[in-house]
Amino acid sequence: MTLSEDVDSLVESLHPLEVTVINQLSSQRETADTALLEGSDLDAARRDMACGWLTEKQVIECVRETVRSVVRLAETGESYALKGTPEARIVALLKRGDEVSLGELATTLELEQAEVGTAVGALRKSAVITTGSGGLLELVPGADLSAVEGVTGLIATVHEAGSIDQDDLTDDQQKLLSGLYRKRGKSKGVFRVDEHRSRSYQLTRLGDAVAGRVRDRVPTEEIGQLTPEMLADGSWKEKSFRRYNISLRPPRVGVGRKHPYRAYLDRVKAKMVAMGFSQMKSPLVQNEFWNNDALFMPQFHPARDIHDAYFVAEPRHSAPIPEPFYSNVAAAHADGGNTGSIGWNYNFREMQARRLVLRSQGTADSAHKLADGADVPGKYFSIARCFRYDQVDATHAPDFFQVEGIVLGDDINFRTLLGLLKMFAKELARATEVKFLPAYFPFTEPSVEMHVKHPTLGWMELGGAGLLRPEVTQPLGVDVPVIAWGLGLDRMAMVALGIHDIRDLFSSDLGMIRSMRIPQ
Repeated sequence: MTLSEDVDSLVESLHPLEVTVINQLSSQRETADTALLEGSDLDAARRDMACGWLTEKQVIECVRETVRSVVRLAETGESYALKGTPEARIVALLKRGDEVSLGELATTLELEQAEVGTAVGALRKSAVITTGSGGLLELVPGADLSAVEGVTGLIATVHEAGSIDQDDLTDDQQKLLSGLYRKRGKSKGVFRVDEHRSRSYQLTRLGDAVAGRVRDRVPTEEIGQLTPEMLADGSWKEKSFRRYNISLRPPRVGVGRKHPYRAYLDRVKAKMVAMGFSQMKSPLVQNEFWNNDALFMPQFHPARDIHDAYFVAEPRHSAPIPEPFYSNVAAAHADGGNTGSIGWNYNFREMQARRLVLRSQGTADSAHKLADGADVPGKYFSIARCFRYDQVDATHAPDFFQVEGIVLGDDINFRTLLGLLKMFAKELARATEVKFLPAYFPFTEPSVEMHVKHPTLGWMELGGAGLLRPEVTQPLGVDVPVIAWGLGLDRMAMVALGIHDIRDLFSSDLGMIRSMRIPQ
């Protein structure tokens, strides 16, 4: 078949939507997808469908794709735009000279207790407020309020604009945003950051030939399938049928294979076993004792806000917690028990410890393993599916996988931990740049966060690690040093698989899934 015959056959098979797109492109060398909607009856969905068909037929090609991040206020942010952030409201209250204690803040400002705990903790950490005589909160004289005012200003800017490109924010605003579009205590997030993709198309050499044949042709409704109803009522006689081009290549049939993320998880397990680690497991549903209490996280502390768990409706509570672990952990919380600590100085509540939740962290697996009698020396890991209430964005999801691990031994130390973390970053995430930052976790001391450089997103936190405190290990019957870590496997996979949105790990787009490289 000659080129002319091939073009003729292709033209005859074009859908009216394809003709519209070709005519829109024929007048310009390069056209943005948004411009294709102007002066036509196309909507975004039909435009994308037609562009997909024409790209497959090699009539047009995508010559440019840009991704921009758009910042909007989430529901919580809209509320803060009207009422002020909890931090700003606390500062304003104290500036007026009102006398208020920590216990009265929630009622006075009509806030949830979790919001108050998070806000007061942040203000104390920034040396903005302190506790004075009689337990009353006080402003620190000369305190730096720039962070509080900066957040208020950023919320006002986005609220007034409705939405704003993240690149248009100043460096200081970018830093503020990085901590606010994620989960904030038990809120849903102050900001929402959405990615918008824009593509530009142009005609190929074949497309130029096709465009010459269809230029100024008015698309008419064509029927692609003859139905029994048309035959029955004779309406087919008045219809125009679209011709079929049997010379076009048929759709590619993809062979079955493992999902790239499933393959990645299997690779992580094989790597860990090859390094001499034994796998540990525990149920998805845990009680708060193993999920939090055994890890020396007090039952009242705002630190639990970062593990914003899903509670099980029925049954609400587990069976009684076995001894001596319940008594040992309760004593460690109350007054330190035999750990040498002073504890948290409160009355440990059994029914709260027995409250059932979906596992919020893989460290629950480590707590079970220590109590069950881990070998000394010993190396253990788990691939744990975890659940936390979170705002979905490019790097966050409400359910995720963690690779959790512990190493026990008389000679284990912090240097051992850093060496292992660096090896995990390079072997499992295929990261080329790694850095460590100091961190705080109730169950480890010292503690560290590991960050890796994503080629598109920049520096990204993978998770935390540290040496388990004696208040964790001794109540569970362990008297040797234990290093522990919990790293986000979803984020590690983003680096290893070369994707820049965590949601793509679970995409139903078969084209993208088939093109995703599977790590070896």
